[in-house]
Amino acid sequence: MENTKLEKLIDIMARLRTPDSGCPWDLKQTYKSILPYTIEEVYEVADAIEREDFVDLKDELGDLLFQVVFYSQLATEDGHFEMNDVIEAISNKLTRRHPHVFSDRSYVDENEIHLAWEEQKHKERQTKASNKQASLLDDIPKVLPELKRAQKIQKRVAKKGFDWPEVNKVWEKLDEELSEVKEAIQAKQQSLIEDEIGDLLFVCVNLARHLKIDADMALRKANQKFEGRFRYVEKLAKGKIDNFDLDELEEFWQTAKQEMKNQGRE
Repeated sequence: MENTKLEKLIDIMARLRTPDSGCPWDLKQTYKSILPYTIEEVYEVADAIEREDFVDLKDELGDLLFQVVFYSQLATEDGHFEMNDVIEAISNKLTRRHPHVFSDRSYVDENEIHLAWEEQKHKERQTKASNKQASLLDDIPKVLPELKRAQKIQKRVAKKGFDWPEVNKVWEKLDEELSEVKEAIQAKQQSLIEDEIGDLLFVCVNLARHLKIDADMALRKANQKFEGRFRYVEKLAKGKIDNFDLDELEEFWQTAKQEMKNQGRE
């Protein structure tokens, strides 16, 4: 392979992991020890995108790429695979899943493309499962944030017809789950309350999916909105929230809500 900037980065990583002359911190790392940093880098990429800070995005993508190189270096040392194998694997996967681009296969519309994509992914799951039956849910990571995982599970099974055909049925289910939460609260059974609230959240994700809304992004925006309003409430209260009763704080909240709308921040 010719000398490239990626090859330079791979070489830097190898030197960091060279016994005796490498970096002590890098040398003691494992797959699991750097995992929290990888997750943190993904969120920092997301934050840069939301802020539309493309200078920062460039840096954060570099940090994320370094994580990929780090895992590949560890795998190289253990004899599992190298960085080139990672690149080849994703190249083959993209080519395999886009026959309408890389072969003479054609599809009627985007929906047919998605169906073919899912069918190809299912074939790959069957190959990985070897002699046991593959499940549609096999490759959904258990470490995903649960809101995102719920959405991914629902989307996966819906493509095989395991779904309500219209959103009205989801509304009915939402009302049903809300009633069950109230019943659990009245029964004062903490474990049951937890179960029913979980079911309620799962249906809320389903509602978002039916309305073509990303539930995780919707909650992120709600968090940002609340944070912005609450910071304004703190400003109006001069940092002394405890000095005001709930009615006064509600007045501050409504003022914050209107002010942020006037500023175009909502």
